[in-house]
Amino acid sequence: MTKRQVLVAANWKMNGTLQTVRPLLKGIAAGCKEGIPAEVAICPPFIYLAETATLLSGSDISLGAQNVSEHASGAHTGEISAAMLKDLGCKYVIIGHSERRHIYGESDAAVARKFMRAVQTGLIPILCVGEELSDREAGQTEEVVARQLDAVIQAASIGSFSKAVIAYEPVWAIGTGRVATQDQAQEVHAFIRLRLARHDSGVADRMRILYGGSVKAANAGDLFSMADIDGGLIGGASLQAEEFIEICRAAE
Repeated sequence: MTKRQVLVAANWKMNGTLQTVRPLLKGIAAGCKEGIPAEVAICPPFIYLAETATLLSGSDISLGAQNVSEHASGAHTGEISAAMLKDLGCKYVIIGHSERRHIYGESDAAVARKFMRAVQTGLIPILCVGEELSDREAGQTEEVVARQLDAVIQAASIGSFSKAVIAYEPVWAIGTGRVATQDQAQEVHAFIRLRLARHDSGVADRMRILYGGSVKAANAGDLFSMADIDGGLIGGASLQAEEFIEICRAAE
């Protein structure tokens, strides 16, 4: 089995001001200097990408964005292109976050187009998949996750996943304080890996699959210890430097 480096990615969502972003980044950068076994990435709001890039300059922390346009350029007011993100030094971009799917109506097809645009531009997509509470209660978790995954595989090809990361986010556990048990999370992560292996076992073996759903310092170690959980996509806890650094240290 391939040794996969843990990735801990901060998704700040629509939070922060220059007054809070600067000390937060300095705190995270200082904590990472002490030696973190995981790869660390920060995904701030678009408007703070340049400031984040400047403050993280010289560190090993990667820069990521929270969304991207499916279009390369042109008359798309308010959109941000993959080339623009690349120009600012982004390595990662979150694609298909549950809030984009469920609040802003992004379809599986739209998510697939964004995924392809990111890969074509040299960004690493963090593709989010996951079920709502009603899906889990109806026993449809695997059906929903398979549909979301298959839409991208069919549009982009399995080979493009060699340049991607997947994040499993049970929608019912995002920002609710509820968290899937480590066994519940591992079960879905293993399913995702098996789903990929149907197309290419090598891609499946190398794929980093992150867990996103109310990860905190208190539960990160248990989650990251599972065989198919390769890190986390961290929301609220990434807005506190000490808490976020503790989550990163849990990769040990």
